[in-house]
Amino acid sequence: MNTIPPNAPPQIPLSSFGASDLVPLGSNPEEHEPVSNLVVAIESILRQPRRIFLQLRQAGAGALIGIMLFGALVCSLIYGAVVGSFSMGTQLWAAPLKVAAGLLITAIICLPSLYIFACISGSRAGLREICGLVAGLILLMTLLLVGFAPVAWLFAQSTESVLWMGALHLVFWFIATCFGLRFLTQGFSHSQARSKAGLVTWIAIFVLVAVQMTTALRPLLGKSDTFLPTTKKFFIAHWGDCLNSPQPPAR
Repeated sequence: MNTIPPNAPPQIPLSSFGASDLVPLGSNPEEHEPVSNLVVAIESILRQPRRIFLQLRQAGAGALIGIMLFGALVCSLIYGAVVGSFSMGTQLWAAPLKVAAGLLITAIICLPSLYIFACISGSRAGLREICGLVAGLILLMTLLLVGFAPVAWLFAQSTESVLWMGALHLVFWFIATCFGLRFLTQGFSHSQARSKAGLVTWIAIFVLVAVQMTTALRPLLGKSDTFLPTTKKFFIAHWGDCLNSPQPPAR
C-alpha cells in the first residue's frame, strides 16, 4: 500500500547526495584488483581511490606504500627541477633535493600525530593504513604538481620576479594540497571514526608544517651563497621580508 501522499514531492535517491561514500569497501569487484606497480597506483589514485583504500587493509599493503612513496619521490624531483630552472646554476640540483626532502620530512613529522588523532577519534585504521593514506596524500600532491610543471616552466622562462614565481608556486602547492587532503579525508571516512575533529586539527598542523618547511629549506627560488639558511625565521616573517625587500633579478 502506498503511504506517500499524492501531493507530496517525489523522493530524491540518496545516491544523488554522495551516498556512495557509505558503500563498504570491496562492494565493487574492480576494487579487488591488485595495485601491482606504479602505473596502476597512479591510475587508481586518480580514478579509483577506493581501490587504494581497500588494498591498504590487505596483505601486501607495505609494497603498495613503497610504490606510492617512490612515485611521490620521482614526481617531487621532477617538479623541483622545474623550480630550479628559474635560477639555474646550483638550483637545478638543490631545488629538487629540497622539494623532495621537504615533502618526505613533512610526512614523517606529521605521521605520529595523525595516528594518535585517529585512535582518539575511534578510528579502526592501523598504523600501516595511516602510513598508506599519508603516502597516497603525498603521491597525489606531487602528481598534481607535475601536471602544473609546464605552466610553472613557462613563467620561469618568461619572468625574473622571484616574488611572482614564489606566489605562483604557492598557489600550485595549495591546490595540490587541497586535493591530497581530500583523498586522505575520503580514506579516513572508511575507518569508522566517531569524530572528524582530530582529522581537522591534523590538517591544520600538516599545512603549517609544510609551509614552514619551505622557509626552513630556503631558498627554493633565487640564488644564495649557502645550501641552507643560516638564520631561523617563521614563515610569516619570511614572507613579510620578501614583500618589503627589493627583488633583484634571479639571473
